[in-house]
Amino acid sequence: MMVVLPCRARFGNGKQMDQKERKIKLKLIIAYHGGNYQGWQTQKSGIGVQSVIETKLKNFFHKAGPLHGSSRTDTGVHALGMTAHLEMPSDSLIMEPKKIRLAMNALLPSDIRIISAVRVPLRFHAQFDAKGKQYQYRIWNHPSMNPLLDGLAWHLPVKLNLQHMQKASRHFLGERDFQSVASARKYAYENTVRTLTRCDVRKQGNEFKIIIEGDAFLYKMCRGIVGTLTAVGKGKWQADEVPGLLLTKKRSLTGMNAPACGLTLHKVFY
Repeated sequence: MMVVLPCRARFGNGKQMDQKERKIKLKLIIAYHGGNYQGWQTQKSGIGVQSVIETKLKNFFHKAGPLHGSSRTDTGVHALGMTAHLEMPSDSLIMEPKKIRLAMNALLPSDIRIISAVRVPLRFHAQFDAKGKQYQYRIWNHPSMNPLLDGLAWHLPVKLNLQHMQKASRHFLGERDFQSVASARKYAYENTVRTLTRCDVRKQGNEFKIIIEGDAFLYKMCRGIVGTLTAVGKGKWQADEVPGLLLTKKRSLTGMNAPACGLTLHKVFY
């Protein structure tokens, strides 16, 4: 005769099991200088920012899962507001989240910093919950490069016309097909339509700053926009020609990709 054991006998104390298996999720805001890294994502060859942080996290949280970032910044691109999340068993959290920042920054290389660490609901996802992102691009427009901005800005010695660039920037706003300013990937895009809510060109002294905000971005799209705006600033095209360039959907007909060094992921919106 088969004997059926009570649930408690078969599985032990249910409350203890729930406590042991209960997960928690942390959200990290991360800043880094991208000059020494092959982008955010862990790489098969080269070093990604993600793998550096994950290695240091294991010093404190052996059972922590992988980091999931909000974006995949390219080689040489910087971040001030990269958002990432990770999960771990609740009994693995050996310190208050606010102390994780201090502990991690003591181990991380000086070009990577944890800005904040907070506990978030398990349903939170750094990538899929993002409503938009802001990128900023810096240009030093002077015959001689500012050595204090080396590796942080694109040096363009040819004088740029601010008013022409500002006029051209308005043509990137709204819902548009950005295929002509995005680089090709190994796979075909399902959809190349994106919505930009901000594309500002500012100038202070010899430094130009281009601020771009949108719901999502194609591969190297920001750098293609900046390259096109600077071409307008140098007189290659008139500002009113930008809509026609976008309609061609041909990457070869728009501006070059601006160098990675000038681009920073500034913040992610939720």
